[in-house]
Amino acid sequence: MSGRPLIGISTYAEPGVRWGVWQLDAALLPAGYPRLVQRAGGLAAMLPPDAPEHAAAAVARLDGLVIAGGPDVEPVHYGAEPDPRTGPPARARDAWELALIAAALERGVPLLGICRGMQLLNVALGGTLVQHVDGHAEVPGVFGQHPVKPVPGTLYGGIAPEQALVPTYHHQAVDRLGRGLIPSAYAEDGTVEAVELPAPAWALGVQWHPEMGDDLRVMRALINAA
Repeated sequence: MSGRPLIGISTYAEPGVRWGVWQLDAALLPAGYPRLVQRAGGLAAMLPPDAPEHAAAAVARLDGLVIAGGPDVEPVHYGAEPDPRTGPPARARDAWELALIAAALERGVPLLGICRGMQLLNVALGGTLVQHVDGHAEVPGVFGQHPVKPVPGTLYGGIAPEQALVPTYHHQAVDRLGRGLIPSAYAEDGTVEAVELPAPAWALGVQWHPEMGDDLRVMRALINAA
């Protein structure tokens, strides 16, 4: 294709957001996401929550899809009762993003899940989540860092073959892997930090937040696939 590929990024939907003289409901996204897409050579398009039946039409217009980080996935989607430490549900966002993931996988549109996005990819394929882990979000509202080790021979292992420090902020993690997914990176404590579908699909989830760092390799790989 010619020109920059169009990469859709799912968004938050938040009530009562303030800017300037305004306080209104807003569809929003931390600026790191579109900046990462732009720095890696793509055009960024925000995809606020919509009716799930419109997901296929939205994905059909995209060259690649990013499912962004955000609130905990509602445990009903993987057959669990909520842990007391699980956050409140974001039902419209869950429904919309699950439909986006299904449409991307069906059409073969390159897909990157970031943090919540990785967890939702796992859930979309029938996997489950650990509802609380310690040590990966130590200071509220502050990104930490820890090393991740790639699995040789995987898509992620080819993108970043060496152990790397990554920006991290999460308190949930992948438990049982979804259908067809393989782990492609681990934290030192054994937490699965990346999952992917084997070729010919291009579907990768990372538990950390590349939009908060300077390493463009994961996003550039998505752009190249798109």
